[in-house]
Amino acid sequence: MYFGKFSVSALLGAALATGALTAQAQDIVVDKAGVVPYVVDGRNVVARSGTGLCWRTGYWSPALASSAMAGQFPAGCGCDKDIVPQDKCSTPAPAAAPAPAPAAAAPKPIVLSAKALFGFDKDVLTPAGMRAIDQEVIAKLPMAGEIMMITVEGHTDRIGSHQYNQALSERRAMAVKNYLVKKGLKADMIDAIGYGKTNPVPGVKCADTLKRTDLIACLEPHRRVQVSIKTKAK
Repeated sequence: MYFGKFSVSALLGAALATGALTAQAQDIVVDKAGVVPYVVDGRNVVARSGTGLCWRTGYWSPALASSAMAGQFPAGCGCDKDIVPQDKCSTPAPAAAPAPAPAAAAPKPIVLSAKALFGFDKDVLTPAGMRAIDQEVIAKLPMAGEIMMITVEGHTDRIGSHQYNQALSERRAMAVKNYLVKKGLKADMIDAIGYGKTNPVPGVKCADTLKRTDLIACLEPHRRVQVSIKTKAK
């Protein structure tokens, strides 16, 4: 509501005479710093008309209504809501909490061919086998996180008796464990388990009618050592 550049005292008198300072709306207390675009009383409360509209001074402008502060928000937020940008009249929503970091994926089991570790039907690591463990297991441990347990599994093919293959798989698993301990890992955090020929690799089909050398070559995927690393959950 614009009334030209009348004196503040005159406007206040009119406001009081017409009951403008009523409890119809919450008092808007202006911070008297700079130019105030609304008529205020001795308490710095914006004067209102009988219908609750704020009395504007001759200095009023949309820019002043948006910049003259009344506490946390501009005075215009209570007097001229249709003029003052809405983002100036509300508290910004708190920033959303950052999404938790995805849990680190558990390290995938490391499968080493027995051919790369041992001679055929042997349980002593070859120099090449030690290098393979260094490259495929030892070198990856620092990236695995806090290690809780390491499981070493020995597996064989189906050639030979169950008892023979079970014992061979256990000795091979133990050979890898001993090498890891030699490299500085604690023995009590490494399990060595032999599975013999009970866990063949799925999908590998080799006919028993093959020549022995061909059958041994065909069954090579079954002869393996698998190293699984269990880390502490974060």
